[in-house]
Amino acid sequence: MKYHLKFRAFRLFRGQKMKRFFNLVNHVNPVKKMNMKVREYHEADLKDVMAAWEAASAQAHPFLPPEFIDEVREAIPSMYLPNAETWVTELEGNVVGFISLLGNEVGALFVGPEHQGKGFGLQLMNKALDLKGKLEVEVFSFNSIGCDFYRKYGFVTMEEKIHDQTGFGLIRMRKASAR
Repeated sequence: MKYHLKFRAFRLFRGQKMKRFFNLVNHVNPVKKMNMKVREYHEADLKDVMAAWEAASAQAHPFLPPEFIDEVREAIPSMYLPNAETWVTELEGNVVGFISLLGNEVGALFVGPEHQGKGFGLQLMNKALDLKGKLEVEVFSFNSIGCDFYRKYGFVTMEEKIHDQTGFGLIRMRKASAR
């Protein structure tokens, strides 16, 4: 009886792993099943974009001084968004994240914490790579969420330096066009 239960548990576990493997091989995207889409940013999206930025930034940048966060919060709608090519990702018609591009540089990539790890950031990066062919980004070295995401996506470190305004380390990374 004990052996039978262990064998059955193994078969179930193996079945789940095989299902995930076949989904990867057959390029099944679970996010598409959730009615997700990437589209251009519109001014009407500002509130949702700021909410995603606020929540994701608090999670990824707890080390940054509040004064710096306040400056960035003010600059996003007045300076960054008007000068960047910005795309949003929606779930069931609600904006849950965004990417802003300045030429081939990722100026911002933020997905609400409750939606991270579900493919939204991946879809935004795919869109950016399709548009630009190659990408670069600067990420705070203490931002383990961002660093891990970019490395998993295939970005490689070009240089490390210090951010003038905060004194924290920055990593400049590059991704060639092939996914």
